[in-house]
Amino acid sequence: MFAERKTRVLIVDDSAIVRKILSESLAPEPDIEVVGTAPDPYVARDKILSLRPDVLTLDIEMPRMDGLTFLKKLMHFHAMPVVVISSLAQASCRVALEALEWGAVEVLAKPGGPYSVGELRQTLAAKIRAAAAAHPRRPPAESASQAPERTISSAAHSPQAVLAIGASTGGTEAIAAVLARMPACAPGILIAQHIPPEFSRAFAARLNDHCAMQVKEAADGDKLRPGLALVAPGDLHMVLRRAAAGYFVNVKTGPRVCYQRPSVDVLFQSVAEAAGVHAVGVLLTGMGADGAQGLLKMRQSGARTIAQNEATCVVFGMPREAIKLGAAEEVLSLDAVAAAALAPRRGPAMS
Repeated sequence: MFAERKTRVLIVDDSAIVRKILSESLAPEPDIEVVGTAPDPYVARDKILSLRPDVLTLDIEMPRMDGLTFLKKLMHFHAMPVVVISSLAQASCRVALEALEWGAVEVLAKPGGPYSVGELRQTLAAKIRAAAAAHPRRPPAESASQAPERTISSAAHSPQAVLAIGASTGGTEAIAAVLARMPACAPGILIAQHIPPEFSRAFAARLNDHCAMQVKEAADGDKLRPGLALVAPGDLHMVLRRAAAGYFVNVKTGPRVCYQRPSVDVLFQSVAEAAGVHAVGVLLTGMGADGAQGLLKMRQSGARTIAQNEATCVVFGMPREAIKLGAAEEVLSLDAVAAAALAPRRGPAMS
């Protein structure tokens, strides 16, 4: 029998130390091979042509040509899966998220800070595998934030209505596409996106700049209300609670679920318990199975449930697992999700 082909990785970073750390972190992985490294985009360009890697890791701040400029050229002429590796400085976070708009499929914090070497090994390998499974798409002439979708007109919803959204690989742009269609009066929204600490704050700020709704990174005790979307902070779980005064969220640490924190399963299960028939659950693109069990719990509680279809997913992992469980009432293209989430229920809930 032939051995399974390894995922070939090219590491692009101006720091020799970072190149060494990343290479050593991937060395023990039996299904991943680092085929080369490059200190800048000009060297990377030649090595992409000669080595034909499956996945590129890309630093943002580099001499001669910055990573974002290189990414735009790469996705135009030679689209391929790219994992952006960036510092946690707010300016770098914003540029890394812009890189996701331009076709990168994953973002990861640079070694150091909150990331131990051991955690980096597990996280980097998972990001590489997710990127290798992704379907990279050339970005449109204008990014989503430059040309937002027209919002959907919506009748007033009950203050008890809640929309919960979960995503992973490819999710930042998928979530942006859904929220760009939401009117300012939309029901309160809770978002669990697999994203590193600090990047979640920049992600929420970017959504807030381009959506009719108010969007913010969730803080413990925040009250959920119509017109507000709360993004789970990176490396923390977010759960919905119900009190006499309405809904609020708890933001907390805890064990990873499906290797993730924040976990979509944790969010969805809490929404099933707190909101039940008043909730809508939406599971978007992502690698793995996080969110599938939670979406099933939501459907069993009487909530409406939606999964993104394969054709529009960057990675059809999480939605596929939910569909296999019978957790999704509807399987829709990304451009149909927002309208369906706001539409009145058709037919009875799952018994």
